[in-house]
Amino acid sequence: MSNKIFVGNLDFSMTEGELRDLMSEAGDVVEVHMPTDRETGRPRGFAFVRFATEEQAAKAVETMNGREVSGRNLRLDIAEDRPRPSRPRREFGSPRPGSFGRSGKPKGSRRGLRGKKRS
Repeated sequence: MSNKIFVGNLDFSMTEGELRDLMSEAGDVVEVHMPTDRETGRPRGFAFVRFATEEQAAKAVETMNGREVSGRNLRLDIAEDRPRPSRPRREFGSPRPGSFGRSGKPKGSRRGLRGKKRS
C-alpha cells in the first residue's frame, strides 16, 4: 500500500493550501501536487497528496471519499507509484541516432549549391 492518494473532481479554483488544510483533517500532509494545464496554467481538477503514513492515507480515503466540497463530490483513491520509463543513456559527445555528425551534411547556407554541383 502507498501513503500517496489521488484526489479527483476538485473545483478548478481550489488552491494547494486549501487542499492541504482539508486533507490535514485526516493526518499529517507531507506533500501536495496539483498538476496544471500547460497552455492555460490553471489546475486540471485533480491532485496527489502524500501523507506521513499509510494509515493516515487510508483514513483520508475512508472519511473524505464522496465528501462535497465547493459543490463537487471528491473522489479519493490510493495512488499507485508508477515507475518512470528509463531512457537509454548516451555517451557524451556521441551523435544522436539519425543525425549525421561532423562527417555528414555540411551546415550553413545553401547559397551556390547548384553551381558547385555543376562544376
